[in-house]
Amino acid sequence: MTAAIEAENLQKVYRSGRGVLGIDFEIGEGEIFGFLGPNGAGKTTTIRSLLGLTHLTAGRARIAGRDVVRDSVEVRRITGYLPGDPALYDTMTGRQHLDLALGLRAIRDRRHATAIAERLEVELDRRIRQLSRGNRQKVAILLAMAHDPQVLLLDEPTSGLDPLVQDAFRDLLREEQRRGKTIFFSSHVLPEVETLSDRVGIIRDGRLVAVDTVEALRRSRLRAVQLRYEGEPPDFALVTGVRGLEVQGPAVRFHIVGDTAALFRALAEHPPVDVTITEPSLEEVFRTYYGGRPS
Repeated sequence: MTAAIEAENLQKVYRSGRGVLGIDFEIGEGEIFGFLGPNGAGKTTTIRSLLGLTHLTAGRARIAGRDVVRDSVEVRRITGYLPGDPALYDTMTGRQHLDLALGLRAIRDRRHATAIAERLEVELDRRIRQLSRGNRQKVAILLAMAHDPQVLLLDEPTSGLDPLVQDAFRDLLREEQRRGKTIFFSSHVLPEVETLSDRVGIIRDGRLVAVDTVEALRRSRLRAVQLRYEGEPPDFALVTGVRGLEVQGPAVRFHIVGDTAALFRALAEHPPVDVTITEPSLEEVFRTYYGGRPS
């Protein structure tokens, strides 16, 4: 797999001691990578570092093999960037913003930009100050994608969008992926990451605590277990990996974290009359990385 985005010991430490504290990952060409974490975890700092928009404390980053500092002009040519808080000119219309953005890049062919604007129903002929937050966000998305970039770096892209526009935007990203685009997007909206991503990175306090497929993260972290016995159930409290044990008469409920071998040995010794084991949602997985295990 050819790497479209690479981070090696990426560090950006602020005076407060917070920031990004040395992370490594590779994202392949044509991959949608979801970057998950709460506000303040380091998502925006990571994206700005990947674009060379902030001076790194240590480490390096590459986009399509180009160093983001040494080859910054070329990196900006092939990337589309949506900031978490887009800065637009209040007195200009969306169309004027588009004219400016494409003019600076000397792009005359507007078919791609026009298709995106129509798809998202972008308000192009009203001044930015007259637009709702969601409509401003649509203008910002258009500007990030208008030049048909090879790599998209999107910081909380669906913020402010209504559900129908979110669906249209997700469909658009999948189509861009089929065209070979690489997409890196940050979010704290768990179902969004779960639906869109090929792989997920989870960042906690500036450190990358997991990178894997959604399915692998679910399998490796925890499962929800429900058991029913004819009489009094056995005690599962000492079974390795059991969390949040609840017993209500003959019914037993808990989560099992990690390896399930100990659980199946216990079930073989004390067979229940009914067993249900389900994979967790990504939200449950996410909580395990932030210390709040489901109960």
